[in-house]
Amino acid sequence: MAGTKRRKPKIIKDKKKRGEWAESMFLARASEEGLSASKPWGDSRSFDCVVGRPGKFVAVQVKCTIAKLESGEGYICSTCSSHKPYKKGSFDYLAAYVIPEDVWYIIPGRLVFGLKSISLCTVSGEAKYEEYREAWSLLRKASEVAEPESAENSHATNGTLCEPPKQDVPRFPRNGFERMQSAFDYCKRYMEGRHLAPKKPEEKG
Repeated sequence: MAGTKRRKPKIIKDKKKRGEWAESMFLARASEEGLSASKPWGDSRSFDCVVGRPGKFVAVQVKCTIAKLESGEGYICSTCSSHKPYKKGSFDYLAAYVIPEDVWYIIPGRLVFGLKSISLCTVSGEAKYEEYREAWSLLRKASEVAEPESAENSHATNGTLCEPPKQDVPRFPRNGFERMQSAFDYCKRYMEGRHLAPKKPEEKG
């Protein structure tokens, strides 16, 4: 409706609960973006959520912030756990939610490993991560899975279908001559078989 002000999220004071709320917000927003996202059981992993489907899962660490920079221009977001920076390989992407601005940043993990904090929603020369603002397409691309080869193309080689191996199918005689020839061949194989078969020992009376 025209003239309606955008609802601002209510700030949850408890930091732990605020983090859990941010994770639920990420799951909801990812779903809106057409992504399949879920949260693994427990909280002992180095990531909070996964995006994707069997064959290709992407690990996501979710952070949120309400803390403004001293300059007043932008926000500072923690990128560590228990006051220690995340190590390389801890997750694939950082999803940072700037709550007062209702803005998400989807940042490749390699850009934040080893850092204790980053600055978001900044301007001028400090806008280091602005290219990752609402970059949901990165998660979409990272979790893509190649479609399995269709049954129609399962025998294809270089774009052409391979014919199934030919099997020997018996052909029945078409006329009198072929019937006579077939009978002769059968008798011949039969006699040769008797000739080659081992003789049984004669029984003694």
